[in-house]
Amino acid sequence: MELRIFTEPQQGASYDDLLAVARTAEAAGYDAFFRSDHYLKMGDVDGLPGPTDAWITLAGLARDTSTIRLGTLMTAATFRHPGPLAISVAQVDRMSGGRVEFGFGAGWYEAEHTAYGLPFPATLERFERYEEQLEIITGLWNTPAGQTYDFAGKHYTLTDSPALPKPAGHIPVLVGGTGRKRTPALAAKFADEFNLPFQPVETAVEVLDRVDAACAEIGRDPAEITRSAALVVCVGRDDAEVARRAASIGREVAELRKNGLAGTPDEVVDKLGSWRERTGISRAYLQVLDLADLDHVEFIAAAVAPQLRS
Repeated sequence: MELRIFTEPQQGASYDDLLAVARTAEAAGYDAFFRSDHYLKMGDVDGLPGPTDAWITLAGLARDTSTIRLGTLMTAATFRHPGPLAISVAQVDRMSGGRVEFGFGAGWYEAEHTAYGLPFPATLERFERYEEQLEIITGLWNTPAGQTYDFAGKHYTLTDSPALPKPAGHIPVLVGGTGRKRTPALAAKFADEFNLPFQPVETAVEVLDRVDAACAEIGRDPAEITRSAALVVCVGRDDAEVARRAASIGREVAELRKNGLAGTPDEVVDKLGSWRERTGISRAYLQVLDLADLDHVEFIAAAVAPQLRS
């Protein structure tokens, strides 16, 4: 199973904080460094020094790292128009030498939209726009060089687009969530990977069954879609260290053991093994909430990752 580091910088992180985590993860052998795409803190934190833009951050990391893959869980369709977003992501992919992955969602956090003057349509319209954006962005990237791209939808129209720049290679598209019908259908049509965010394994099984059914409806082999889960992580050498790390992020150990990946390395390996057995996931995004605790990132790589490779 591949392990990836996932950060939530809207909770309070500078670019240098994120760079330190990304470089630590790269040196420790993680497969990828991902970040959220949010403009407003959540919960009882100060969020200082303030939000950072996901794709500006990843552009910097593209030049300040060498091998680790880079991406978002999830870029919000409500934040950017699809044409300029396709340009930005393709440019960052070229800047990184083809290391970018594109997690893309409909957007859900209304407060950040009102805080920064962004429209927040009703759910139906958000998903209409999200589907059109998926069609446009992948269509622009996949248009053969020298040809143009056109799209006429309910919310977006593109005419004679040169569909440039092209990514360095194929950019994997990640779709995720727990929607009962539309999300599985969009995953079946567009996704290289389907991600379950912060869900119990029982829910994950049900959602993935719906993705499989949606693939069957359009004749796609569900095995073509990588399965993954995002879970908050809190690992320690003993119970005391687990408790210290849980306290540093304002969480209770018992709650983290139930809802995330918490405990000693053996406990975490056992839980991930159960996830893999029941859901078929081959990739875990470890949500690291204390970005100053670089020892945590290194410890997981040394004590957990080798057991998952064996």
